[in-house]
Amino acid sequence: MANLSENVTLKALNGKHPKSVLAVEENLGYLVVTVKRKDIRVVCRTLKENPETDYNLLLDLCGGLLRVWKAQRDTAAADTALIELRDASKRDVNLMPATLACARAGVTTGEWSAALREVFGEYRAPTGVASVVPSVVGEQVGALRAAVRQTGDELGRRLKFLLGKPGLDGHSNGAEQIAVRARDAGFEVVYQGIRLTPAQIVAAAVEEDVHVIGLSILSGSHMELVPDVLRGLAEAGLGDVPVVVGGIIPDADAAALKQAGVAAVFTPKDYAINDIMFEIVAIVRSANGLPPSAAA
Repeated sequence: MANLSENVTLKALNGKHPKSVLAVEENLGYLVVTVKRKDIRVVCRTLKENPETDYNLLLDLCGGLLRVWKAQRDTAAADTALIELRDASKRDVNLMPATLACARAGVTTGEWSAALREVFGEYRAPTGVASVVPSVVGEQVGALRAAVRQTGDELGRRLKFLLGKPGLDGHSNGAEQIAVRARDAGFEVVYQGIRLTPAQIVAAAVEEDVHVIGLSILSGSHMELVPDVLRGLAEAGLGDVPVVVGGIIPDADAAALKQAGVAAVFTPKDYAINDIMFEIVAIVRSANGLPPSAAA
């Protein structure tokens, strides 16, 4: 049992409610903290100093907290509150009273937003890609276009690039720059906007028959979302389609993603977009058994 007063991490975790932490233990490089919130007793795992991060444990934590919360609430009251929220959403009334009733009944944010989506649908922000003027052809862009064209000719059709932003990340500027440069280089680009689910990305890959998939994630959830996409692709018979990932990704996470099957990981230090595109072309060629392009 660790001494709470000697552990800075736990002091930070405890914050203003020292009586909420009931017990602390170390296990496999994790701090296992038993916490009490009102009448709910939960066990949290927090990383100590373990570079071999087991993200499944963190996912178990989130799922465990959610299961405990739902088990402790009045299920009938939560279901009724959601029904009333849906009903109110279909009428021209203030949704705040129904929302407050959901909060009091223990409805989760996900359940609340899902109920609203059932009525209103989901907003898709314009990507801004279609209206962007093509870049001026320079020597490097010309060589890039030649490499894309050569690869497409060898594969029998124009190269197709699916770019997806899974999760709740709404920062699309970087992804759109990649999408625009890929289009200017000669790729056929499939970009459907922000906040896609892994299942939606997999479905698009199947429907569009793409040569390569790019995932842009700036929310920090890359270790959860990317494996979900990889599993979905494998289940759909597209496990041989290369996947590249871009975002603010620590080196240890990048190594783990590559070990899981990601072809390349790009971070803010990879700011030369043409170089990124050349590498993506090389990845497509390698995945299809082609030798390096002479145009590159």
